[in-house]
Amino acid sequence: MKKETKYIFVTGGVVSSLGKGIISSSIARLLLSRGFEVTMQKFDPYINIDPGTLNPYEHGECYVTVDGHEADLDLGHYERFTNIKTTRANNITTGRVYQSVIDKERRGDYLGKTVQIIPHITDEIKRCVKHLGSTGNYDFVITEIGGTVGDIESLPFLEAVRQLKWELGKNCVVVHLTYVPYIRAAGELKTKPTQHSVKQLQQVGIQPDVLVLRTEKELPKAMCLKVAQFCNVSADAVTQSVDVPSIYEVPLMMHRQRLDQIILDKTQTPWAGEPDLKKWNHFLDKLKNATGEVKIGLVGKYVELQDAYKSIDESLLQACTYQDRKLNLKYISSERLTDANVDDALREMDGVIVAPGFGQRGIEGKYVALRWCREHDMPTLGICLGMQCMVIEFARNVMGLHDANSAEMDPHTTNNVIDLMDEQKSITNMGGTMRLGAYACHLREGTKVARAYGRLDIEERHRHRFEFNNAYRDEFEKAGMACVGENPETHLVEVVEIPALRWYIGTQYHPEYSSTVLNPHPLFMDFIRAAIAGQNQPQK
Repeated sequence: MKKETKYIFVTGGVVSSLGKGIISSSIARLLLSRGFEVTMQKFDPYINIDPGTLNPYEHGECYVTVDGHEADLDLGHYERFTNIKTTRANNITTGRVYQSVIDKERRGDYLGKTVQIIPHITDEIKRCVKHLGSTGNYDFVITEIGGTVGDIESLPFLEAVRQLKWELGKNCVVVHLTYVPYIRAAGELKTKPTQHSVKQLQQVGIQPDVLVLRTEKELPKAMCLKVAQFCNVSADAVTQSVDVPSIYEVPLMMHRQRLDQIILDKTQTPWAGEPDLKKWNHFLDKLKNATGEVKIGLVGKYVELQDAYKSIDESLLQACTYQDRKLNLKYISSERLTDANVDDALREMDGVIVAPGFGQRGIEGKYVALRWCREHDMPTLGICLGMQCMVIEFARNVMGLHDANSAEMDPHTTNNVIDLMDEQKSITNMGGTMRLGAYACHLREGTKVARAYGRLDIEERHRHRFEFNNAYRDEFEKAGMACVGENPETHLVEVVEIPALRWYIGTQYHPEYSSTVLNPHPLFMDFIRAAIAGQNQPQK
C-alpha cells in the first residue's frame, strides 16, 4: 500500500551559508536511522538551468548524479550523509522551472491563457515536489529552499511552499534556519535578526513550525523562550545548532535537541525508541580518536576556494578516519608550481592528488607535480583531468613525444594523446552535453586498481568531453603505463596505472562522488593505505 508521504521544507534566513544542506542532511540521517524511507531535494533560485556551466568561484563544486545531472554541491552532502543516490529530480533550478513552463506554453498546453508566476510557475514547482514524492514509497521528502528569505529570487518557491502547507495540512512542516549573532564588544547574543527573518516568512504567508538557531555560543533557555514568543513557534520547537568541530556531529547534536522527534510529532507520525546511530557513532569515535596523521597534497588551480574540491576533501577525510588517521590536507596551487619549487612543495607529503578541472590555466604545474611524483614513487591519484595530465606527462618525459598534449589545450598538436570524444565533435551547446553520469568499467585482473575495488566490474560517474586516444594505447603499454580499466561497450580507457610504481593510478571518472560516511570509497581507502605504508619507506 502506498504510504502517506510527509513533506519537510527547510528555509534559511538572516544570512546565506548557514548550513541548510547540513541541517537537511542531518534530519534525513535521523529519520533514516529510525527506519523511515526518505529522499531529499534542493531548489536553487538562480536562472541557470544547472550549475554545469558555472565557474567554481561562483558556486563551488559541481556535483554529478548517477543519471548524469550536474547539480548543486549540497547534493553531495545529501549522499554522504544518507547513502541515497540522487538524480536530476533531486535538484531543480529556477531556470529549469521556467524552461519547463515556457516549453508547455509553446506547445499550447495552457490553451492560450496568459502564463503567470501564479499559478503556472508555482504549479510547476509544486509538481516537482510531488513528483519526487511519487517516484518511490517514501515516508518523507525533505526539500531545501536555496537562498535567503527576503531574496526576490526565492519568492516563487516560498509561494509554492505556502500553497503546499495549506494543501498538505499535517503532512507538511517548515523548518526555518536562522542566525543568532554574538556581538563580542557587548558580550551579547542578539535574537532580533531571527525575529525579522520569521516576520519576512510570515509576510509571504508561511508560519514556520520549527526554528533552528545557528549560533557560535549556546543560547540560554530564556532566550529560546523569547524567540518562541516573538515568532509564534511553540517553545519546544525552538532548537539550536551550535558550532561543532565536524559537520558529521550535527545529526547527533540535532537529536539531542529533539529535532527528529519534533518533526515526527508535528506530522503526526508514530514513533518509538531511539534512532540506530551505531555505525554513525563508530565513524565519529574514529574521527575523534585517530592518533596518526596522513599528509596529502591536493594539486589544483582552485585551491583558495573552500568548496571547489569538496567531495575529494570529504572522501579523503572518510578514508583517513576509517584507518585511524587524521587528515592533514595541503592545497597546492598548480599555477605557482615549477621545477624550482616542486621538491619543497611535495617532499613532505605522504600522497598526492592531482585534481580535476578544465582549461589551460595551471596545467603546466600539474605536469611538474606528476613528473616529480612519478620519479620519486609518490602514491598518486589523478582524477579526470588529473588522469589526462598523467598520460600527457608520461608521453612527454618517458615515451619521448615532447609535443604530446590534449586537443583541449592545443587543437593542433601532432600527438593528441588526449582527444575530443567523437560524439562531442558536433556539439555547440556547453550545458549538460558532456559525458555525464554513471558508466560501467571493466578492470584488468591482477592490477592495483582491481585489488583496491575487490572486483572487476564497477560503475562510476563521469564529467568530461576529452578521452584517452586509443591510437596510442599499445605505445603506452610497451612504455610502462598500463590501461587497466575500460568501458566494455566503447573501450574508452577509464583507468591507467604504472605497475612498476607503488601506487600511481589515474581515473577518467570521479570516484569522490560515490564516497559516503558509512561507505567510504575503496579507491580512496587504498590510496590512503598506500600513503600510510610509504611513511616508513625511504623516498627515492
